[in-house]
Amino acid sequence: QVQLVESGGGLVQPGGSLRLSCTASETSGIISNIRAMGWYRQAPGKQRELVAGIRSGSSTTYADSVKGRFTISRDNAKNTVYVQMNSLKPEDTAVYYCNAEGVTSLRLSNFYTNDYWGQGTQVTVSS
Repeated sequence: QVQLVESGGGLVQPGGSLRLSCTASETSGIISNIRAMGWYRQAPGKQRELVAGIRSGSSTTYADSVKGRFTISRDNAKNTVYVQMNSLKPEDTAVYYCNAEGVTSLRLSNFYTNDYWGQGTQVTVSS
C-alpha cells in the first residue's frame, strides 16, 4: 500500500512563507513511477481545489490565485513533492492535501497503479 506523508503546515503571519513537503512510500514493495503529484486545499465551507500540480516531465500548473506566489517542485528520486508558498494571505488558510496520481507500485512481481491522497496539513495565515 502507498502512503503519502505531508509536513510543513502551521501558523504564519500575512506576508510570510511556508514550505510543504509530501513523500510517497510503498509499504510492501517499491514505487516505479508517479505520473503526477500536486497539492489541493479545502477551506471551511468550500470545495477542495487544485493549488498546484507537477507531472513527471516537470510541467506545472497553478491556480490563478497562487500564481507568482507559490512554486511547486518535485524530486522524482525521493518520490517527494514540495510547494514553496510565499506572500501568504489570510485567504490561503485551508487544509492542504497532497495528491499522487498514477502511482505504479511493484509488489510480489505484480504492478499496481492507483491514485492516493495524504491526510492533510493545516495552513493558517493570520496576524
